[in-house]
Amino acid sequence: MKILLFGKNGQVGWELQRALAPLGTVIALDRHSGNYCGDLHDLAGIAATINVIAPDVIVNAAAYTAVDKAEAEPESADRINHQAVAVMAQAAQRIDALLVHYSTDYVFDGSGHAPWVETDPTAPLSVYGRTKLAGEQAIIDSGCAHLIFRTSWVYAARGNNFAKTMLRLAAEREQLNVISDQIGAPTGADLIADISAHAIRATRHNPHMTGVYHLAARGETSWHGYAEFVIATARAQGRALKVSAINPIPTTQYPAPATRPQNSRLNTEKLRYNFGLVMPQWQDGVTRMLDEITCP
Repeated sequence: MKILLFGKNGQVGWELQRALAPLGTVIALDRHSGNYCGDLHDLAGIAATINVIAPDVIVNAAAYTAVDKAEAEPESADRINHQAVAVMAQAAQRIDALLVHYSTDYVFDGSGHAPWVETDPTAPLSVYGRTKLAGEQAIIDSGCAHLIFRTSWVYAARGNNFAKTMLRLAAEREQLNVISDQIGAPTGADLIADISAHAIRATRHNPHMTGVYHLAARGETSWHGYAEFVIATARAQGRALKVSAINPIPTTQYPAPATRPQNSRLNTEKLRYNFGLVMPQWQDGVTRMLDEITCP
């Protein structure tokens, strides 16, 4: 099997290089790959690269993820999250390749308290959410075989993430104010990559398993609860931290250019049932990540 991976240096892309390797030959690209085009701004280059490589599977782990910046740069966000994805989908349909793509809970409006299912009405609140939804729709409209994984609150030991920010601030400050009314499940890039590889293999044998899936760790928490867990775990691992109080605050006290969904819960029943999976608790993955980054 020949697999073409876009976005190899992102959190999910980095883990995908490991997870996809047992499935076949992986050609992994980023924006600066020399022989092929991995820059999603270059639509013609992306199309030409897919045509030349002619992969069996295209995995798109590249995206415009600067949620607030997207409000001021809607054209750039749309080009990467929508137009480039449409090019991939059309090329995948032409060469009969499977397209694997990652989306987000931001396609929903964040209302209510029930976990979102794949068929719930979408109503994104931000430019980021709207461009990600447009990318999803372009894939579906193309008619190509696809796996779209909507996920949330992605983290990895590599690169920047919420946990690392909390640890840095906890070492500098006695008090932290953290949002407590946005609810979701921190989901590791390693988990996303491993499930992607499993699903690709299963889908290649059973094409009827293609479609849209929600992929998130089990359980739920707020950003405040997440911060409390990270700091308590780091202290238990022997890390000295200055912070003495982690104060819960509402979203209204932390204004940002882009509106965030308050309910980021994702129902993973379809994924678990179709692929025979058990999702780990979010705390398990976060603890493992902290073991990598918080050595005393």
